[in-house]
Amino acid sequence: MTPAVSYQPDPDADPAGLTYTFGGVEPVASLAPGSALSTWTFDCFGGAVRSASDVVSEVCDPRYLNPQTGPFFVDGAAPGDTLAVHFVSIEPRQAFGISANIPRFGSLVATPTTAMLNAPLDERTWWYELDLDARLVRYAALDSPFTLELPLDPMHGTVGVAPPLGEARSSLTPGSWGGNMDTPEMRAGVTCYLGVNVEGAMFSLGDGHARQGEGETCGVAVETAMDTVVIVDVVKGVYTDWPRVESDTHLISTGSTKPLEDAFRIAHADMTGWVGAELGLSPLDAYQLVTQVVESPVANVVDTVYTMTAKVAKRYLPGVAAYAGIHGRLRAQAAALTSPVEPLGTTERA
Repeated sequence: MTPAVSYQPDPDADPAGLTYTFGGVEPVASLAPGSALSTWTFDCFGGAVRSASDVVSEVCDPRYLNPQTGPFFVDGAAPGDTLAVHFVSIEPRQAFGISANIPRFGSLVATPTTAMLNAPLDERTWWYELDLDARLVRYAALDSPFTLELPLDPMHGTVGVAPPLGEARSSLTPGSWGGNMDTPEMRAGVTCYLGVNVEGAMFSLGDGHARQGEGETCGVAVETAMDTVVIVDVVKGVYTDWPRVESDTHLISTGSTKPLEDAFRIAHADMTGWVGAELGLSPLDAYQLVTQVVESPVANVVDTVYTMTAKVAKRYLPGVAAYAGIHGRLRAQAAALTSPVEPLGTTERA
């Protein structure tokens, strides 16, 4: 039976004491491989935006954005391994979500790295009601009476491990370690694969979204605190260069950099290598097959660097069981997750 443990952050914690980087932070607790972790994450504003009248730049300290839950030390995870994180459930912790226009942030505005002379767009806050029973997200326009019901589609924008080379990287940034990828593919039922760079992997997650369109165009999804259960396991002796995601129907590679076409290239080169290795194809044969079957959803074009995905349906990959079939095994563990959840202390590992 899958061991089940609970780690619950202090909802009244001093924002300065939360985690805002991948790497450079001591673990909050340890997990044994195969453990199911029940936890929750703050919204990207750390709970500071409490109404539609709150203005992000006025109520948030820019040093304390995108807090992460963790990091967790995963016993036995060593450099050169792959961490497999299976999302059993991702559910909004509250019945509301928040989105906003933030000055100099978003895909259709001037930013610090795309400098222009025009003034920032007006700063606004949109308040979304979440109907958790009907599985709906209720959009309401600010300048007209227009409303619309959208499907609830919870996901985590930020999932990752400590980066290589002993670096500590902002939780606002995506990269080879994962981080702020903002892909809607990171929903319940998928397994995320992350290359381990330090002892224990140092896994963290956060940035819950009740839903998000591909690209996260204005830079802010329907942000909300999230109750999440994951199963964490280790694939020994296999390293994953860039984060990958596996669902019941697809294999997905990611790439994060600027410009966007280079993020595309990273994701597609990784998928070409993955498909070639799984099917025993030469690099050029794999390149040809990927060209004809791949989908390319954009994850984000708003973060410090951008994230693209390359997505191939498993129906085009006969007989493939990626990472020796760990996704299917973790799915079965999730379905059988009936053991009581034991409190997990906040003491650092021995």
